[in-house]
Amino acid sequence: MTVTLDIPDELQARVDAIARRSGLSASQVVADALAKGYSLEWQERFLDKVAVGVDAADSGDFVTDDDMARVLNKYRPD
Repeated sequence: MTVTLDIPDELQARVDAIARRSGLSASQVVADALAKGYSLEWQERFLDKVAVGVDAADSGDFVTDDDMARVLNKYRPD
């Protein structure tokens, strides 16, 4: 189904920015907002948190060697 909406330029700019950041189309961003309740504000905050996590991982500030060993050992068979 195709729906055409007239939305304010500011709202369109937010949808377009979320689409660029997430790799989704503008239609997918709007569909997620409608079908799953992912408001534009929620999607913007989510993408901000993902960016912080990616930056931390890229800088090596993601997990210590000891923490990684503890997780790996937790799931190893005895």
